[in-house]
Amino acid sequence: MPRFMTFSLLLLVSPTILLGADPPNVELFEWERGFAVRSKTNPDMAVYLWFYEWNMFEAIKPGQHTNGTYQLEHKTEKSGQLGIVDSDALRLEMTAAENGADLKLTVKNLTDYEFPRIAAVIPCFNPGPEKTRNRQLANTNTYFLAKAGLEQLNKREIHYNDKLRGLVDREAVNGKYVWSNKWPKNESNAIAGLIIRESNDGKWACGIAWEDFLSAQGHNPWECMHLSVRIGPMKPGESKTIRGRIYLLPGKKHDVLQRYHADFAAPTVGSKRD
Repeated sequence: MPRFMTFSLLLLVSPTILLGADPPNVELFEWERGFAVRSKTNPDMAVYLWFYEWNMFEAIKPGQHTNGTYQLEHKTEKSGQLGIVDSDALRLEMTAAENGADLKLTVKNLTDYEFPRIAAVIPCFNPGPEKTRNRQLANTNTYFLAKAGLEQLNKREIHYNDKLRGLVDREAVNGKYVWSNKWPKNESNAIAGLIIRESNDGKWACGIAWEDFLSAQGHNPWECMHLSVRIGPMKPGESKTIRGRIYLLPGKKHDVLQRYHADFAAPTVGSKRD
């Protein structure tokens, strides 16, 4: 059985401060379930990361679908440029960057079994809790990257990684998963770890990306975006690091897609404007 996770906080000095470079146009701040990123020129324009909400396919603990937790110690450094959550099994480093934040997730398998290839954890990327919700991004103008290009998320349906769809299908029981009632399976697969949302007025766009992912889903009660981070396969005692990125910028969905292509070795399809 897996060991219980204990949590402690580590703070590092921001690379921006060390190098003396101009600070980025965003800053980080804490909220009750994690970190958030906001524009320095438009403080009402913020996006929130709840780390983390769910486990999939035996990740972290046994079970096809198990609860994560947001009750982790988390704090940003005084300059608002860096925040780190640290635990025995999961460590997230979030660093403010131009038009968003860089993410670095390190995971260690503390169980006595091997995480399967499709094991994944789900952070919740969202427009914020009720009291501080970003109303401009509290919508369903949400897109994922499919073979034909950017495709709008439909209701609460889940889109699986095209390369891993066969493995995911094999885990279904009579075509169903534990989460099927709340996240129905969509036959359109995702080809990259990216979810994008445009603001109500069309002037801003945000997104979240991970270099390795299992699924893209959203529009739950918090009007959130669920891009799962694939952490398998991993043997007991092994660890791995997965890179990610949050985007928050004036512009449209294709502006985020263009930056994603520059930041990651992304598929070339989907870059054409529709």
